[in-house]
Amino acid sequence: MATARTENIGPVVMGLNKQNGQLRGQTKPASVQPAPTTQGKTLGASQIAGGAAQDGGGIKFGDDWKKSLKLPPKDNRVKTSDVTSTKGNEFEDYCLKRELLMGIFEMGWEKPSPIQEESIPIALSGRDILARAKNGTGKSGAYLIPLLERIDLKKDHIQVHVVIATPGRILDLIKKGVAKVDRVQMMVMDEADKLLSQDFVVLIEDIISFLAKNRQILLYSATFPISVQKFMAKHLQKPYEINLMEELTLKGITQYYAYVTERQKVHCLNTLFSRLQINQSIIFCNSTQRVELLAKKITQLGYSCFYIHAKMMQEYRNRVFHDFRNGLCRNLVCTDLFTRGIDIQAVNVVINFDFPKNAETYLHRIGRSGRFGHLGLAINLITSEDRFNLKAIEDQLVTDIKPIPSSIDKSLYVAEFHASEPVEWM
Repeated sequence: MATARTENIGPVVMGLNKQNGQLRGQTKPASVQPAPTTQGKTLGASQIAGGAAQDGGGIKFGDDWKKSLKLPPKDNRVKTSDVTSTKGNEFEDYCLKRELLMGIFEMGWEKPSPIQEESIPIALSGRDILARAKNGTGKSGAYLIPLLERIDLKKDHIQVHVVIATPGRILDLIKKGVAKVDRVQMMVMDEADKLLSQDFVVLIEDIISFLAKNRQILLYSATFPISVQKFMAKHLQKPYEINLMEELTLKGITQYYAYVTERQKVHCLNTLFSRLQINQSIIFCNSTQRVELLAKKITQLGYSCFYIHAKMMQEYRNRVFHDFRNGLCRNLVCTDLFTRGIDIQAVNVVINFDFPKNAETYLHRIGRSGRFGHLGLAINLITSEDRFNLKAIEDQLVTDIKPIPSSIDKSLYVAEFHASEPVEWM
């Protein structure tokens, strides 16, 4: 059983209208370049099978099975040491099922990242894990690969045949007798800091009470507050601790701020759109009302944009996410609903139209770009009221948010430009 994020996101076909968060400008349609498939993409149980049958897909012992793989285009973009500083292990070193290996390679995953190197063999051994790693460095693969490896398809019960759910939903199914979890082998909490916050920890502990005592618990997050430490002491048995967080922000994300008044923000955003080479951008506001107002302004400026927030119906949010991920629009305006667990490889620019109040939110926002060691740009529009939060976040994250320069070097955030002329901003 994998207890995951608080939003259920998946493709749902709906009509296009204002209510579903999709606003389209008339003069400047998007031309989004889809990013190559990489390790940052979330694995699904159906995808990981790689199209191979469970009996080995007709491949016999001694066959050169790699020749039959249908590999995606190779991703030649520059990557940072967040994902390249490895021990040199291969996925084949972990004695995984051939079908699983085929799925891994057909997803475009070439070698394990540091968090995967640390996690996979320990998780396969059955030991509890407490892991800290940055957003976008391959945490999903770190637990999904051993989870899928340990599934015994001959056993017709949740062990992990896999359940992915929000805490409230799975608890409801357990209490109704629909989800029988007494033989579950592994419980995974991705974004553990959120799941063990005051909003969810009681539900999580209730769920654990239904599990067998010899179950394995894996906790993954970029931040571990006191609530996680308390939970670990109570429920984890001699956990293997992994900490790949010498610094909190991703190495590939360049961070700038621009001092503006509230009235100058839209003009500043328009300037950024016209001067930056944006593949896809995510723009954050601090309220649902401001999200819709800004999306309307951007459309009036002639740019296509979608918007998403928690007050929209779930099926509309699903459609917006699906279409944005597939490159139908260049810009997405959203609230902090979109800060966790969202992996869109083509996003190379994040803009905080409204600056966040705390370091944790800032970290998760800017982590939507620079996925899996690639390059990204984070630009913060700062008013006089934000200057104290800016300093506090810099101090807490031990990071340097620089004043925006008169020109921004494309090599800092555009994959195909690594020795080009800087772009003039103002």
